[in-house]
Formats: sequence, C-alpha cells, structure tokens
Amino acid sequence: MDAFTLSLWVLRLAFVGLLYLFFVFLARALWRDLRTTITETGRALGRLIVVGSPGGVPPEGLSVPLDAVTSLGRDVNNSIVVEDDFASADHAVLTFRGRAWYVEDRGSTNGTYLNGQRVENVAPMGFGDELQVGRVRFRLERVAPGA
Repeated sequence: MDAFTLSLWVLRLAFVGLLYLFFVFLARALWRDLRTTITETGRALGRLIVVGSPGGVPPEGLSVPLDAVTSLGRDVNNSIVVEDDFASADHAVLTFRGRAWYVEDRGSTNGTYLNGQRVENVAPMGFGDELQVGRVRFRLERVAPGA
C-alpha cells in the first residue's frame, strides 16, 4: 500500500469519526432540550394580578397564572372571564412567544389598553405593565420562585 492510498483511508476514517461525533453532540443537545421542556411544562409562565375591578369580578388582588396562550373576555370559554359591561365576549389574547409576552386586541368594541395606550394590533408586553380590558385593570408579573 502506497502513502497516497494510506492517507486517503486515514482521511476517510477521520471524516466518518467526525460525522459520528457530530451526531453524538446533536443527540445530547436534543436530550437536554427535551429534559428542560419536560421540567418546565407544569410551571406557569407568568401571572396577572387584578389591580382594579369596578364591578368586583374578578376581585382585586386576584392572581391568575398564565398559559402560553391566554384569552380574556366576557365569554365563559375564555381563560380569564372578565365580568364587565365594557368588555367584549372575545376581548384580547396574551401569548408567550420565545421569551416575551404579547397582547393582541381581538376587535373589541371598547379597545384594549396597555399602560394607557390603545393596542391596535399586537403589542409587546413586559413584566410590570398594566393591561386594561373593559374597566378591569391587570398587572403582568413574574411567577414567584417555588410557585
């Protein structure tokens, strides 16, 4: 066997070894991501605190855990039911995308307000921001550690 053929075989084996190494690292990364997702599944992503509720439903001080998609409105099929005459049946929706919250007005009659500004389409929302649906005001907060 000459030197060229030997070096070609060594190069081929090195390539196959690197390919297997790549697949091992890929499998480890996927496994870690899957484990992280499984441990975070049961945990709420945030919570809404009722700051003001003229009608009393929902009561002030109530803490509502949020899912990745949370709907707000007067209809009983919403995640958070807002008993207020100024709220629409399907008023607004909160979505958690990536690492940020977004609020979307669903064509409500009286509008959805974020920190006093009317939400036209979709608006980013941060922790500590106030959301107004009808006359009911909410504050977005982080989930308490250990909760």
